[in-house]
Amino acid sequence: MSVNVLFSAPPDDWPLYEGPLGRALRATGLRFKLATDMPPGQVDYIVYSPKGPLQDFSAHTRLKAVLSLWAGVERIVANPTLKVPLTRMVDHGLRQGMIEWVAGHVLRHHLDIDAHVLNQDGVWRPCTPPLAEDRPVTILGLGALGRAVAGALAGLGFDVTGWSRTPRRIEGIRTVHGPEGLARALERAEIVVLLLPDTPETENLLNAETLALLPRGAVVINPGRGPLIDDAALLAALDSGHLRHATLDVFRTEPLPPDHPFWAHPRVTVTPHVAAETRPESAARVIAENIRRAEAGEALLHLVDRDRGY
Repeated sequence: MSVNVLFSAPPDDWPLYEGPLGRALRATGLRFKLATDMPPGQVDYIVYSPKGPLQDFSAHTRLKAVLSLWAGVERIVANPTLKVPLTRMVDHGLRQGMIEWVAGHVLRHHLDIDAHVLNQDGVWRPCTPPLAEDRPVTILGLGALGRAVAGALAGLGFDVTGWSRTPRRIEGIRTVHGPEGLARALERAEIVVLLLPDTPETENLLNAETLALLPRGAVVINPGRGPLIDDAALLAALDSGHLRHATLDVFRTEPLPPDHPFWAHPRVTVTPHVAAETRPESAARVIAENIRRAEAGEALLHLVDRDRGY
């Protein structure tokens, strides 16, 4: 028996994914049909992008699972027409891309590379940064990406603290949780990295009150989700000098509007949501493995908890 897989994403994505998905599905040994259009009642699995055309799943009466190409599922998790298991994308490409992006920007601020790049004016300015072991870094969010980043930074020698809403234990990483743990994690963070999901509980987690807990001269790095930070409070903390810099990859509105104050602020670096892109080859293998698992009656990888929102 063949499984029918619907690819529901922007048309420009199909040429990128058709080959990798086909190869990955063939490697499972399953018989399959992979297409961008098929009768809803014949669809077994949907490979899904929130930017694709499909928003109402009610006609897909044979559907077994929706497999998201995105790590974030906030745009679909509360969809009332979705009655089947939902998985999110966690793969080697996303993980490694996030590690490299965060490590690069942490090192940039740790070593104060900008001071040398922007001041090539003939003036000798000797200034030795502390060692990584003397630079406290806090990771907010200890999911798959947060754990990977925390481990990589600890491997570089940084003094890493990880915070999560609920208790987590990670070998070699100091972990705290809950509101009291958040305060302790922020009070010692010279660099803070946000890798939390976008949920009602995490919206504006960094606000005027929590930003004030950071040491003066701290740096905020956000490759997680735009709504995690109160934009006005962040700008105020930068303008006052309490924060040294903010490097932001995600925003409440994307693309970031040209007139947004982040663009022109001398203490803000904007990158265009590139910290962890889904890469077709590695993502296709995750999708195919989940379809194989579902057909074999095995547990799905990266299953979303609807109640928690991720």
